[in-house]
Parts: sequence; C-alpha cells; structure tokens
Amino acid sequence: MHLNLFDQFKCPEILFIPTFTLALLISPLFLRNKTNLLENRSTALLSWALKLTSKNFMSQLSTAGQKWTNLLTGLFLLILSSNLLGLLPYTFSTTSQLSTNMALAFPLWLGTVLVGAFSKPNISIAHLLPEGAPMTLAPMLILIESVSLLIRPIALGVRLTANITAGHLLIHMISSSTMELINSLTPLSSITLALLITLTFLEIAVACIQAYVFTLLLSLYLEENT
Repeated sequence: MHLNLFDQFKCPEILFIPTFTLALLISPLFLRNKTNLLENRSTALLSWALKLTSKNFMSQLSTAGQKWTNLLTGLFLLILSSNLLGLLPYTFSTTSQLSTNMALAFPLWLGTVLVGAFSKPNISIAHLLPEGAPMTLAPMLILIESVSLLIRPIALGVRLTANITAGHLLIHMISSSTMELINSLTPLSSITLALLITLTFLEIAVACIQAYVFTLLLSLYLEENT
C-alpha cells in the first residue's frame, strides 16, 4: 500500500520514458484498418458519436459561434481520451492536474469573453447588470456579476480536477483494501472486489460526463457572447 495516496498522480516511467506516452499509442489501434478506414466499425461509431456531440454543442449557437465547432470538438476528444487513458494501469491522467485543466479553461474562457467584447460590447456589459434591477443595488450587483464572470475558469478547472482526482482516490483505496483482504478474509475481499468493478464502470461514466460538461459549459459561455 502506498504511503501517500497522491503518489498515484505522479507519472510513472519505464526506462525514463513516461508511460502516459505509451498509453497514447493505444488509441490508433482502435482505428487501424488494412483496407479502408471508412469501413472500420470503430471509426464509423466514432464519427457518429462526434456528429451527435457536435450537434448538441452547436445547436444553440449563432453562426459566429458555430465557427468554434472544430475547436470544441477537439477539446472534448482531448479531455475524454485523457480521462479514459488515466484509468488504465501504470498510466497518468493529465486531467487530474489543476495546472493542466486551468491551462485549458482560462484561455478558452478568455476567448469567449473577448469575442463578446469585440462583437457585441453593449450586450456583454449589459450582462453585468440583470434587467429590471433597482439602481440602488446596481453597484453591488455589478460587483457580484463581475466576480461570477471571473470565477468561471476557476470553476471549470477545479470541477474537472476534483471529479477525476476523487474517482482515482476511491479506486486506489478500494483496490488496496481488496489486496489486503484477499489472503485473510476471502468473503469480504469478494465484496470489495465487486465494489471495485462497479466503481470502475462508474468512473468510466464520470470520465465521459466530465469531458462533456467541460465542453458544454464553454459552449454556453460562447452562446452568451455571440
């Protein structure tokens, strides 16, 4: 058992090569086909999933906002692949690091704000004061809305980091308990093993949902500014 539960978030190495780079090579294997990539079932399934996801992201956006389709779809695939690859043994989840998530969240959030500031400056400023608010509360409401606007990238990065980290910690603790109990209390270890398998499937769902939520929130921020 690890002395520190957070040691699992350090990228392991084999012959000074990070194992995460080796895990990235697994993805092309699912798309490989000797004849034609268009006849590959996994490629067809991936294309269908991307079209469905992109439609959900972009259906509410204006024509100007739909120019971000490729960027948001690529972001979704990046976060999804990182989340799922982090569940493999001896790999490293980059989305469990706050620095990585903030590096994704802050520039994209800032991009949506700048788009609104240059394309619709009056509407962007009007978002800071709710319609129909009394003028006596205007300074306080503007301050609150400004803080709410500035905290968005922090919320994006912290949400993704917290969910991925919590799931990995739970899997680590339950798997460690299973290994400790397997030689002494076999019936109890069977229960913890079943719990571990269930939690693993749940973590796969969380990995997909968090990638979707991260991208969807950015598309909603973009909707406000286009």
